[in-house]
Amino acid sequence: MSDLRLPTYDDVVAAAERIDGYANKTPVMTSRTVNDAFGAEVFFKCENFQRMGAFKFRGAMNALLQFSNEQKAAGVVTFSSGNHAQAIALAAKLLGIPATIVMPHDAPAAKVAATRGYGGNVVEYNRYTEDREQIGRDLAKKHGLTLIPPYDHPHVITGQGTAAKELLEETGELDALFVCLGGGGLLSGCALATRQLSPQCKIYGVEPLAGNDGQQSFRSGNIVHIDTPKTIADGAQTQHLGNYTFPLIRQNVDDILTVTDGDLIDAMRFYAERMKIVVEPTGCLSFAAARNLRESLRGKRIGIMISGGNVDISRYGAFLTGNA
Repeated sequence: MSDLRLPTYDDVVAAAERIDGYANKTPVMTSRTVNDAFGAEVFFKCENFQRMGAFKFRGAMNALLQFSNEQKAAGVVTFSSGNHAQAIALAAKLLGIPATIVMPHDAPAAKVAATRGYGGNVVEYNRYTEDREQIGRDLAKKHGLTLIPPYDHPHVITGQGTAAKELLEETGELDALFVCLGGGGLLSGCALATRQLSPQCKIYGVEPLAGNDGQQSFRSGNIVHIDTPKTIADGAQTQHLGNYTFPLIRQNVDDILTVTDGDLIDAMRFYAERMKIVVEPTGCLSFAAARNLRESLRGKRIGIMISGGNVDISRYGAFLTGNA
């Protein structure tokens, strides 16, 4: 791990310039209801309005734009539960690069359909019995593909960090920022941007209680591996942080928090009823944690990173009506 060159804020700036014209500058929303309940100013960075519906497009585009002609001709491979899959498939389509995507057999149907719709060649696996990372490496070696993992890659991390850069350039300095945490690409990238643009801001990663490998790693000082967690937050069913993401999180993040699936459903329902936006379960992690801490946030300026909005409509309806 010590031999890795960790990305810096300068790399986030370069990524922002690189993906300009490809990625959406997503809106920052506010809610008077939330502000009154918190006694604070709360700003929601809505990456559910990003291309393909999640922040993942930023990192995917940043990575693929740096391919050589030889890499473009051979193609890209990745493994993902859904959003990174769609992001790589769309970015590859826009750049004319063949894409192979390793996806779990139980990934949300909408995410699989969208990935195929963008032209991705989907290879399915069983997330509870097979190793997606090994499958990806094997495909890369066999076919000469370039592997772009969903979070543990400097170009992916710095692309994701552009979301926080945009947020802070619009809002000014914040007192606290809550970021959804799976493998740590979004959190580590956002932490790089936040430490530069709002140095005193408290940065919190948020993961599902059932899959708190990040919290365990953060507090123990070593990367902790867990079995695939069972949670509705499918984008956070990661088993460990990465060799790039972990040291960046250790250096720049203040704490890792957890929330329950019930907390996620409550947040999802609030987004739908009061803010009129569709947010997937994983995207609700950040707001769910902030709601649990709202008494301690009074008088503060708070950032909430909404990571995405890709959720099957049938499951979404079941979540909102309590029939999930």
